[in-house]
Formats: sequence, C-alpha cells, structure tokens
Amino acid sequence: MTDGLEDEGWWRGRQDHYLQAATGVFIPTSPLNVIDHLEQARRGGAAFDWAPVDAAAADRWFIRIDNWLDCADFDILRLLTLWYGYRDELPDRVAAALARRFRDFRYWYTDPVGPDVVDERWYWSENHRLIFHTCEYLAGQALPDAHFGVAGLTGEQHRRRAGERLAAWFDEKGRDGFSEWHSDVYYAKDLAPLVTLAEFVQHERLAERAAAFLDLVLYDLALHCHRGNVGVTHGRSYMKEKSRAVDQPVFGAVKLCFDPTDEPWPLDDGDGADLLPRNESATVLARAVRYRPPAILRRVATSTDEIGDEECMGFPIDPSGPVVDDPVRADGRSYTDPEMVPLWWDRGALTPWQLVPLTVATLDRHRLWDANLFALFKVVRDATGGDTATMRQLAADLHPMVNAGLLEEVHTCTWRNGHVMLSTAQAYRPGTAGFQHHVWQATLDERAVVFTTHPGNAPSADPGDYRDHDRYWTGSATLPHSVQHRRVAVHRYEPAFASPDGGLLAPFAYEPYTHAFFPVECFDEVRSIDHWTLGRRRVGYVALWSWRAPTWRHHDPAVVFTNGLSERFDLVAHGGSDDVWICEVGDAGRWGDFDRFCAAISCATVEVDDPGWAGEGPHPGFGVRYDSPSESLVESSPETALRVAGRDVAVRYDARFANPFTQVARGATTVPIRDGEGGWLLDLAEGRRRPT
Repeated sequence: MTDGLEDEGWWRGRQDHYLQAATGVFIPTSPLNVIDHLEQARRGGAAFDWAPVDAAAADRWFIRIDNWLDCADFDILRLLTLWYGYRDELPDRVAAALARRFRDFRYWYTDPVGPDVVDERWYWSENHRLIFHTCEYLAGQALPDAHFGVAGLTGEQHRRRAGERLAAWFDEKGRDGFSEWHSDVYYAKDLAPLVTLAEFVQHERLAERAAAFLDLVLYDLALHCHRGNVGVTHGRSYMKEKSRAVDQPVFGAVKLCFDPTDEPWPLDDGDGADLLPRNESATVLARAVRYRPPAILRRVATSTDEIGDEECMGFPIDPSGPVVDDPVRADGRSYTDPEMVPLWWDRGALTPWQLVPLTVATLDRHRLWDANLFALFKVVRDATGGDTATMRQLAADLHPMVNAGLLEEVHTCTWRNGHVMLSTAQAYRPGTAGFQHHVWQATLDERAVVFTTHPGNAPSADPGDYRDHDRYWTGSATLPHSVQHRRVAVHRYEPAFASPDGGLLAPFAYEPYTHAFFPVECFDEVRSIDHWTLGRRRVGYVALWSWRAPTWRHHDPAVVFTNGLSERFDLVAHGGSDDVWICEVGDAGRWGDFDRFCAAISCATVEVDDPGWAGEGPHPGFGVRYDSPSESLVESSPETALRVAGRDVAVRYDARFANPFTQVARGATTVPIRDGEGGWLLDLAEGRRRPT
C-alpha cells in the first residue's frame, strides 16, 4: 500500500510553481511576501537580503497588533511562520520585535487589560477562535520560560492553556462540522492556522490532528469546487470575494492542491496588512515540509463524474419566542454558562432571546461595550436603560431581523458534473435577515456564475471596491426559502418582516426588489426569453426565471464598482421585495446543443400562487409548480418544502456527508473517503489520518 499522499515530486513542483510566481514581486511590508522570498531563497541556496525590510516596513506588520485592532491575530499567525520557518535567518532586530509582540499580546478576551484599553478584536468566530488558540500555543512553545505580560503567565503556561482550547475546538468541529459552512473566505482562515500547527507544533499528536482537520477542510473544498471556483452556498462570504474564483481567499489553496484551473496564481497586491489576502493559503502551503495532502482529494476536485453531495452541519438554534424563564435545551448546552460563550458566539448567537442575558453579562464582565463591534448593542442597552428582561423580549419580538449573523444548523445540497455546479442551503432561515449568508449559486467556470439576493440598500456610489458593509450584493436583506433537487432549485423570497422606516432598526431596511448576478460577458452566449434568462459557457448551461419581469440595470464603472465588468450583470426584478426565482442547469451531454436546452426550458410550465402580500407582517408564502424538462414536476409551498414528481423530497439530512466518496451520519467523527483508486481515513476524534 502506498502512503496515500500526493507524490512528493508533484507536490514539490506545485509549491515551486507558486513560489516562482509569488516572488516576481517584492513587498517588504507584507510578511506573506517576505515568507515567499525566504522560502524561494532557501530552496535555491541563496541568502535573503533583509535590508529593504527596514523599521518602517516592519512597523507596518505591527499596526493592528500595537493598536488593539481587529484581526491582529491574523498578523501574529504570519509572524509565527516567520519565526518558526526562518528563525536562523531573522536579524536580531526583527527577532526581538517579533518576540516582544508575542509576549505582549492578549490571547483571549478573558485576560485582563488596562482601564484605558479598548480592545477592538473579535475573538469568537470559528476562524478567530482557532487562530487565537494557535497563536497562543505556538508563542508559548517558542518562549516557554518568558513572562507574558497581559495574563501574567509563562510561555509554557500559555501553551498548555491553548492546548486545552485547541482540543475543545477540534472536538466541537469534529462532532458538529463547520459553522461557517463551505466558506470561500473563512475556510482560508482555517487553513492558515491548521497548516501552521501541522508544520510547527512539537507535540506529535496535536500536529497530526491539525493535519487531519486540514485534510477535512480541503476535502470540503474539493467537493465544492468547479474549475477552481468554490462557487457554492456559503455560511459567510462577501461580494468582493464570491463573484469570481480568483478573488476567493481559498483560491490559492485550491489551485496549489488540485491544479484545476489555468487562472493565474493570486499574487500579493501590495497591501501588506490585508485582512483576507488571496495568496495567504498558497503561501503557507507552498512552504510546508511536514504536510502533503492526500492524493484522493485532487481526484475528487477534478472529477467530471456526476456528483451529488448532501451534508448537515451545526445544530438548531431557534431565536423565536415565546420567552420563558430559564430556558433549557434538550442537548444539554447551557444558555447561561460563561464557558459556553465561545461556542455560542462562534455561531453568531449573541441575540437569540435565550442568550441575551449571557451576552449582556459577558459584555459587562469583560468591558466590551466600548468596542466598535458592539456599538449597536450599546445603543440598545442605553435605550432600554440596561434592563435585560426588556432586551430579551425585544430580541424575541424582532428575531427575524436581529439575528442577521446567526449560523445555525444547515443542510446543504450540491450537484455537479464536468460542466456545471448547483448548490443550495436547503430552506435555511427563510424570510430572516442574513448579512453575510450566501444561500445558493450556479457555477459554470471561474467567472461564469449566477445567484440572487435581496438587496439591503441601493447600489453604492463608491468606485473603489465592494465594501463588506454594502448590502447590495453581500448577504441578503431577507433570505429566500431555497430548495434544490439535483439540477433544479426554487427560491421563494418571502420576507418575514416589513422593511423598517428608520431609527434603531434602520440597518435592517431593504429594497423593494430582488435581483440576480448574471455577468453576460463571462458567458459565451446569453438569451432572454420572456421571464427566462439563459446562459451558455462552453457546453454548460444555466437558466434563470423570475416571477416578476426581470430587466437589466446598467452600472457605470466610473460611478459604481463593477470589478472590471463592462457589460450587463445586474438582473433586477422590480415590483416588490417578494418574488420567486427558479434555476435549472444543464449541459450538452444531457441536451445536445444550447438551442434544445433553451427551447425545452422556455416551454416549461411555471405556476405561482400569489398570496397578495402587501408588505406588512410575515409573508404567507408562495406556492410554486415548475414542470422541469429534466427533473419532472418540482413543487414548493408553505405546506411542502419540496416535492418532485408527486413525492416529498427531504431537505433535512441525517448525514454529515452523503456523496459517492463518503457516507457517514451526522455527528460521526470518522470520515472515510474512497474512490476507485484508493481511500483515505480521517479519525477526527483521535487525530489520525491514514490510507485505506
């Protein structure tokens, strides 16, 4: 039996290919680019010239660290790779500056800080938890006898404390899956600490467990990529990353590990303090010595077979009422234990009414009210006079709005073949606000993608970039009731609340229309037939239908950022914030030429029962019947989430993975991956990885 890993020569070639491209520029203010050059120099037997990395350049590395800014943990992690990977090459001045930051860093929100410090860091998301604990462990391992000033612990004490928290994170994610599901953004922020742990931890079992979870994240990406585009539903994403593959922070890892695309390598763009650099995952993997990915993952990622994947991750969190004293969960998870704060806040569960008392107590206990990230919480506290009971009742009454970051149990369905991919979060929190959720997408290649959203604001007159807080494309002001069966998905936009007029609830207002991203110039052909818009890219096809008549909105690139697009891409369905969109994908293997696909789709019967919603209160729900030419009659209504050919189809799954490579139940911590050429086994509880 082989070791099941990628061939060493092939893997080294992929690493070298990236490093050759990455070192075509030199940006001393970027630790990642410096790492690229250090690794390239080492492999070539050359010396690295530190002269350009002067005090001003190095100071750029420390801005967030020294000023208590959010995402400083990202920076510490990169500096730890410099420390461990190239310690012998570091000038004394650089080594001393790094060691000082390691000793003076606050590694957890429960550690004490001075009365004048306002800590703006977010510690609690899935990726931040992992990064903070990784940084603490490796900083403590690096300086075991040193005194770390914030907590007053030695490095060795920090290492032990972080080891316990890493174990808890691994146990939790091994059992429940990832809260930031299939994220094209935040899986990259999981990859970086996992690689760093696998490469530099001295404790063999912990290093192997990190490698096993690294395999798991890469397996998730392999299942959900098409031509290098992780163009699927995401728990968290932003428009600046999701509109094309090359902008996704995971793209570098996908290209390096799977070689699925001819798109160029993501290179350092010169912003040395970038929060979500497109090159980071490639940089850390390209210098990996201990870690090699399993060979089967590349076969999964590049397979052209028809693949259906169903997954369940997370656990239910119901923020609706009625409010009761001392709520108790059947699974035993506490709503009041301060030790549970990381678990709840990892899932964005700060404002379900059951958790409001714990949230308020945590903000009080750790002096978090003054941080910008909690500014809206402070406004609500002041408006209610700090009365927790009032705040809890408000949270219940306004639950469709105020839980816009909640990441509860999700059931995802993805169908793909060699030409197209369709993916949906099944019936996920329909009608509620979702500021970063990406519910569905059709993907034909690296740039030819289609998805819909309900905008939270009009197009922004900002020519610079897609801003994370701009809700025109990022997230959805109200999430659709989306269901998918193989090649067909039905999306019912049915707001659960009326658009607020202003005041405290202004952030939850929405536009009176829905729209689709359909970038015409990225397709070989696009046609409009009545309410259908149909596109072809190579021999992959996509069709999109709107109950409300869709029209193209023109965006002037001089006024509105278009990410380089000059032709039409914004398909708007005016007339109301409620709508039905239907998507069907196909290919030449099923239909022959595009003409036949267009003819069959445009002749298909679509019926929508309109309840006549006037924009007040929760939408009662559409009834939809679509006679799909490929999947038979597809129905969706408030009574039945999904029915196909007269039979109810489940949109809630009992499987952690159900696909041709893996069949395991939810909660399983052993993940076998197998195809016709071999297999790979992940034991997430024990932290083992091996061929089978």
